[in-house]
Amino acid sequence: MNDTAPAGTRDAFDSGCPSRTILNHVASRWGTLILTGLLEGPQRFHVIRDRVDGISEKMLSQNLRVLAFDGLVAREVEPSSPPKVTYSLTPLGTELAGHMSSLLGWITLRTDEILAAQERHGEG
Repeated sequence: MNDTAPAGTRDAFDSGCPSRTILNHVASRWGTLILTGLLEGPQRFHVIRDRVDGISEKMLSQNLRVLAFDGLVAREVEPSSPPKVTYSLTPLGTELAGHMSSLLGWITLRTDEILAAQERHGEG
């Protein structure tokens, strides 16, 4: 795939497409949970860490850095001692997180059916 092709002609199914990297960032378990968690509004690091159960501080830091690099999360440092850092969604991040929230909602709604299918598959 030609990286200089207009955005509308890029194909995420092509392994060389830049959208693949972005997809890896946002569709990862942590990326999805961080983005949808930030829909609740700006949050400090420890609040996000506590909300996203099971994420280590290292993984949270790495994911926030990547999502900020992608222009989806804004990092605001308040000059104080110690400095207060707040994370929030950018307009682009808010748009994406709305879609991700719908996906999480669907998964939550259909979890019992999916678990039942997994059980049936395991019996076969």
